Amino acid sequence: EYEISFEVINRSTITNIFNYPNPFSSKTHFVFTLTGHVIPDQIKLTILTVSGKVVKQINLTEEESIKIGHNMTQYYWDGRDEYGDPLANGVYLYKVDALINETPIENRPTNADQAFKKGFGKMYLLR
Repeated sequence: EYEISFEVINRSTITNIFNYPNPFSSKTHFVFTLTGHVIPDQIKLTILTVSGKVVKQINLTEEESIKIGHNMTQYYWDGRDEYGDPLANGVYLYKVDALINETPIENRPTNADQAFKKGFGKMYLLR
């Protein structure tokens, strides 16, 4: 015998976004899950250096067809900054802001949260 359990979540939430593959050399996609009934107006991904300098901002709602449920972006980040210049090898941080009617939606806790520190994830660029 075995047992299956699941949870139905009706409120708007987002789980932490992960980049895949990580580490990456030429491009990385993003994976996340949305719950609720309303697709966020904005899902903004900010990529920073470890010292906190913003190197790239990506509005995934402009780049993607977002849906409720599991999303793996067709959009990929190629390790370049806002000006198209390639970034150096190393660790970069990223942060996600998701809004519905200019109100942040809940970042639903999961077992994967241990990979995030204070709302920031890490990605590794190896060329």
